[in-house]
Amino acid sequence: MSNPYVLQTRGLVKKFRGFQAVDHVDLQIRQGDIHALIGPNGAGKTTVFNLLTKFLIPTRGQILYKGEDITSLKSAAIARRGVVRSFQISAVFPHMTALENIRVALQTFEGNSFSFWQSGARLNKLNERAMELLDAVGLTSFANTTTVELAYGRKRALELATTLAMEPEILLLDEPTQGMGSEDVDRVVELVRSAAKGRTVLMVEHNLSVVSKLCDRITVLAQGAVLTEGDYETVSADPLVREVYMGSDGSGERGATETNPASAEAAQ
Repeated sequence: MSNPYVLQTRGLVKKFRGFQAVDHVDLQIRQGDIHALIGPNGAGKTTVFNLLTKFLIPTRGQILYKGEDITSLKSAAIARRGVVRSFQISAVFPHMTALENIRVALQTFEGNSFSFWQSGARLNKLNERAMELLDAVGLTSFANTTTVELAYGRKRALELATTLAMEPEILLLDEPTQGMGSEDVDRVVELVRSAAKGRTVLMVEHNLSVVSKLCDRITVLAQGAVLTEGDYETVSADPLVREVYMGSDGSGERGATETNPASAEAAQ
């Protein structure tokens, strides 16, 4: 039987001058799932993301992609294999239009980054695919809008489109709804759901209402280690999860009425 896990870690450890930020983390990400990595501040979520995409080197442990050990690969090699983190190619240029940003992302993916300095006519062949990507994130009517003029939620949608230009098999999203109002959050939830069709998504997300709507499976980190894992109902009912979010007596700083981590998150 083939391995159902597209991305795995085995005993992943990261130490910084004696401080163990990631403590023997074992992840198993199933093909086609939307999988969330959650936990309180300082739990090690972003460090794990940095290890998976090789912006940091593990102290110990293994990272496997489709059963192959990719621990020794560099960041660019991992991205070429289809493991793409949102900011790897999604740093949009504020004074370019949305369409121009997508075209730059597409030519980077094709390995023609230096053609950026050549005539615009050379890039017109990329317009059709660029418009498809803008349409996928609801930005067709903003194709010729300068990025700096886009509302925050639309900028995040453009970032997602530039990431999708890399044609990822695994899409790593680091807090995709951070700093958004409820209307933009709802839009991004739908965008992530759409982007997940035909691919696997691993996301760090603080808003547990978003996690409950989107995710097939959730891994909870605390103090750099895996606390528990399961679907949303299982994780949100776990007393250990309530403890790390709310405090040892379940009351935390927000009062005894908020015992569900989702309500705690919504209040932040």
